[in-house]
Amino acid sequence: MDYERYRGELIAHCYRMLGSFHDAEDLAQEAMLRAWKARDSYDGDRASVRTWLYRIATNACLTALAGRARRPLPSGLGAPGDDPGVPLTPAPDIPWLQPFPDARVDQQVRTDLRIALVAAVQFLPPRQRAVLLLRDVLDFSAAEVAGQLDTTVPAVNSALQRARAALTGVGDMDEVTEPDDPRTRAVIDRYARAFAAGDVPALVRLLTDDAILEMPPVPLWLRGSRDYGLFMDRVFRTRGTGWAVKHLTANGQPALAAYAPQPAGGLRLHTLQVFSVTGGRVARNVTFADPAVLGLFDLPREIPSDELRRPR
Repeated sequence: MDYERYRGELIAHCYRMLGSFHDAEDLAQEAMLRAWKARDSYDGDRASVRTWLYRIATNACLTALAGRARRPLPSGLGAPGDDPGVPLTPAPDIPWLQPFPDARVDQQVRTDLRIALVAAVQFLPPRQRAVLLLRDVLDFSAAEVAGQLDTTVPAVNSALQRARAALTGVGDMDEVTEPDDPRTRAVIDRYARAFAAGDVPALVRLLTDDAILEMPPVPLWLRGSRDYGLFMDRVFRTRGTGWAVKHLTANGQPALAAYAPQPAGGLRLHTLQVFSVTGGRVARNVTFADPAVLGLFDLPREIPSDELRRPR
């Protein structure tokens, strides 16, 4: 049996379950290894290979989640901050949600990886999380999910109803536009140019009124274009202007890798910014600064001063 063809989608599924790309790769590999070892017990009359692999992967994720803290974003920890000038103190003890590096998997498995969705499902109990993802994201039938989780169809339907109710009204899960949408590309292009130029007023004009900025591993988040702009003004006053950016995608959303100018010359990788664009404006910017997270994207750590200076 050809298990390798399913690797990408299993990684995506494990990522939605766990909120960690590192863990998702490990669990998908573990699931494929378990399947290979159990290949003689596979019964094609009871389930397709794909359904069987998802059963193994989902249960591996449920085992991994036992006793493990959920992976939040700063906006999942409490109210927004009210001081854009507060010290930026990382909280390395929190297992932060990681972004998903789109370039590491096939394009067809990148759907429904939106960061708001992944962050929201982390609040669900693990089995509700599994039911929601298997039914609503992957379109398995209630009977298939019942078989995958060794439960009953009524139990699956009940868990799905509770999970859907818990996610009602969660942020930008439905209205976020795709990165290849022409209007979205235009917004991100303008944002990139304004960011590279340190033009805070131009950045603010591209934001929704209640735009969110969050910066794991710092447990601070800000809401509103005013505070967003004040924070960006602080960044450019502290780090200077003359930044460079590189366009990419993460979680099926537009993203920018930001390179900060260095005192001795050249530019150094600073952050990865993942954007949610709604109605032609930036509604959320999740800015990741953890070097381990940046390493997922195979980006150069340093670049010459004249490289990437002009976005696109």
